[in-house]
Amino acid sequence: MISDLLVALDLGGTFVFALSGAVAGVKHRLDLFGVLVLSFAAATAGGIARDVLIGAVPPASLSDWRYMAVSFLAGLVTFFWYPLVNRIGSPVQVFDAVGLGLFAVVGAGKALTFHLGPWAAVLLGVLTGIGGGMVRDLLVSEVPAVLRADLYAVAALAGALVVVIGDMLHLPSATVAPAGAVLCFGIRLMAIRYRWQLPIARGE
Repeated sequence: MISDLLVALDLGGTFVFALSGAVAGVKHRLDLFGVLVLSFAAATAGGIARDVLIGAVPPASLSDWRYMAVSFLAGLVTFFWYPLVNRIGSPVQVFDAVGLGLFAVVGAGKALTFHLGPWAAVLLGVLTGIGGGMVRDLLVSEVPAVLRADLYAVAALAGALVVVIGDMLHLPSATVAPAGAVLCFGIRLMAIRYRWQLPIARGE
C-alpha cells in the first residue's frame, strides 16, 4: 500500500513537472493541444516507466484521474497565464528542479514499498526523476537535460539515496522523504547557479 505522503509528493511532482513541460511548449509556440500533451508527457513519463518496471500496473498516472487532472490543469494555467508563470526566473529549470526532487524520493520510496533492494530503489528513483524531463526535451527536439545539464541525474541520485539510507536506518518517511527532496532540489539549483558539472567529453 502506497502511503498518503508518497501520493501527495507524487501529485506535487506531477504538477510542477507538468508546468515545466507546458512552459517548454509555450516557448516553442505549440498550440493548446501540443502544450497539454507536453505537460502530460513531462509529468508522467518517469512514473509510468517506474510503475511498469516494478509491476505496479496499470501505472498510477493512467489509472488515477488525479494525475491527468493535475497535468492538464498545469498546462491550462501555463497556456492562458504564461506571463504570470514566466515571472519566475528560468521557469523550466526551477519547476524541473522541484519536480526532480519530488519524483526522485517518490520513485525510491515506491520501489521500497514493492520490496525491491536498495540499489534498485535508488536507480528507480533516478529514473522517475529524469524520465519526464527527457521525454519533454525530446518532444521539442532538444538534447535531454540529463545528458548535458549541471549535475542533473547526480542530484536525483542524492535524493533517492537519502530515502534508501533512511529506510535502512528505519527513520520515519515523513522526515526522510522531504529531506531527500530538499537535498536534490538544493544540489540542482546550486549546480545551475554556479555551473557545477561533471567533466565534459572533448572532441578533437
